[in-house]
Amino acid sequence: MRATVIYGAGDVRVETVPDPKLVEPTDVILRVVRSCICGSDLWPYADMAPSEHGRRIGHEFLGIVEETGADVATVAKGDLVIAPFVYSDNTCQFCREGLQTSCVHGGFWGAKGVDGGQGEAVRVPQADGTLVKVPHTEDDDLLASLLTLSDVFPTGHHAATKARVSAGQNVTVIGDGAVGLSAVLAAKRLGAERIVLMGRHRARTDLGREFGATDVVAERGEEGIAKVRELTNGEGTHAVLECVGTKPAFEMAVGAVRAGGAVSRVGVPQYEEGPIGPALFRRNVTVTGGVAPARHYIPELLPDVLDGKYQPGRVFDRTIDVEGVPDGYRAMADREALKVLIKP
Repeated sequence: MRATVIYGAGDVRVETVPDPKLVEPTDVILRVVRSCICGSDLWPYADMAPSEHGRRIGHEFLGIVEETGADVATVAKGDLVIAPFVYSDNTCQFCREGLQTSCVHGGFWGAKGVDGGQGEAVRVPQADGTLVKVPHTEDDDLLASLLTLSDVFPTGHHAATKARVSAGQNVTVIGDGAVGLSAVLAAKRLGAERIVLMGRHRARTDLGREFGATDVVAERGEEGIAKVRELTNGEGTHAVLECVGTKPAFEMAVGAVRAGGAVSRVGVPQYEEGPIGPALFRRNVTVTGGVAPARHYIPELLPDVLDGKYQPGRVFDRTIDVEGVPDGYRAMADREALKVLIKP
């Protein structure tokens, strides 16, 4: 089969690799029908050290079940399923607490002999705990929105829920990428009254307004913080959802949050130290967030997506086939595309 392999910064290739085979009785083989490139994939694309053998990549996908292991009970051949961005047994103590990203039997796609999602097929470990069956559809828009449930929409929702976003609150979202826009949608869904989107790419912030942003702040740093505070009577917002992962973004979040509020980080941190000293302590600011347990949130978010109440799939603005994946990475890295969908 054909699949994506990354060899280093800027070096993404599509190669012929062995077809996946069942290894454990809890495995499933999926034929991938939709996958995509994630903003977090751009970090290794930017700075991964060269590798002689490369590694598989991709962690967001929908698939049709082609083959099942002997112990698989919840899905069958022919089912359309969502694969969250980590696999998990959904039964260990962490999974039962809604923390499937810390599953004791779980892991990540593209590691330890498991296929990456940017290819034609995938072996899925712990299939009963991982996969979520959904109704069959040929609707491209609905498939795109279902695909977001593998990662980006639950990640935005995780940012909002960890920050305790609730009806009537003011919220700032930092970042106009797909996760930031999903966080806007999630905050709107949870009833936020004012949603300030910090971003400077007009096409993206326009979509953010359609998703529920009431204000857009293009300024960065101290100027951006001042603008958010100007919009909120000098107080800042109850929650700040940091969806970038850089230290300057976190610093803006700390500056924009009100006393007693919460900064929720879901952008993968590209720094080791940040401003968590006396200023936060004195203002009783909570710092929270983390990697989103998408499998935990899918049952809650799925009905609204199936009903068309929310259409997070609108974050996809370019569609390619598997052979076009290297150019899809380039387009996202060059800000020519917001989020690239891969369709067979």
